[in-house]
Amino acid sequence: MGISQNLNYAYYPGCAAKQIQKEADWSAQAICKELGVKLHDMPNATCCGAGNLQEHDLAAALAVNARIFSQAEEMGMDIVTICNTCLQTFSFANERLKKEPELLADINKVLKKAGVRPYNGTIDVKHLVWVLVDDLGVEKVKEKITNPLGGLQVAPFYGCHSLRPNEVFNGRGGTINGPKYLDTLIDVLGGESVDYHGKDKCCGFHYMLLNEKEFLNMSGGHSLEAKNAGAEVMVSPCTLCDMAMGAYQSRAEKARGEKIGLPEMNISQLVGTAMGLDKKTLGFNRLHQDPRPAMKKRGMKIG
Repeated sequence: MGISQNLNYAYYPGCAAKQIQKEADWSAQAICKELGVKLHDMPNATCCGAGNLQEHDLAAALAVNARIFSQAEEMGMDIVTICNTCLQTFSFANERLKKEPELLADINKVLKKAGVRPYNGTIDVKHLVWVLVDDLGVEKVKEKITNPLGGLQVAPFYGCHSLRPNEVFNGRGGTINGPKYLDTLIDVLGGESVDYHGKDKCCGFHYMLLNEKEFLNMSGGHSLEAKNAGAEVMVSPCTLCDMAMGAYQSRAEKARGEKIGLPEMNISQLVGTAMGLDKKTLGFNRLHQDPRPAMKKRGMKIG
């Protein structure tokens, strides 16, 4: 257990949400304001390293993450993020620092040299969807629904970095043995969750620079599979998955030689739409595929 109290969290949106996927940040903050979940900025936080720093210099990566954890600890709050890669990176580091006291002591020596308070290993790292389901509770979410999805067929795309490895997440984010966070939220919002094989697979984002063709085949393949299973909209809890499945969908269509045409949006945007928030607040103008036609067919109002 961490130290967050009364739905107060140290908010870490991640680099992508502050630069490329701003709509994920906007919508997350908007729905939390409506739900009474208090997100507190971490103005001195840096990039988590996104796995790349970890591969190059693990000690430096642990120190970078411990510095961020120390800031949240000083605030007296757990960290909440909307990026699966940040979630996994933080969870790896926090697991090690909590279970290896000698390692924590060594990392704290580095922090001390940098003039940073030590990290005492008392915080947890959570995804926003975990907060909505576990900490706030779906009944509280349900109370705010004024524009239900009307049976909209929604394909949840979990993304691998909120699911694996099990030894870090203990099955928490899983879609087989653990809680089905996205499926649960889709049901609460009045939609129907579309089941398909790729829902808990990798979007391929981190493979993009190594083999773009294979990346586009992976991301486009998941979207096409979901659409063929009846999906009208796809949602993800991850900003990088949003990019892979949404921003790159037109390129995936060209690479695969077939039309996909499946609107993709962040789960916070879908929650906000069901709560009656307007499309400008939710950043609909930044989406690469327009979900509004499918929503209007289901009787939803898009302000």
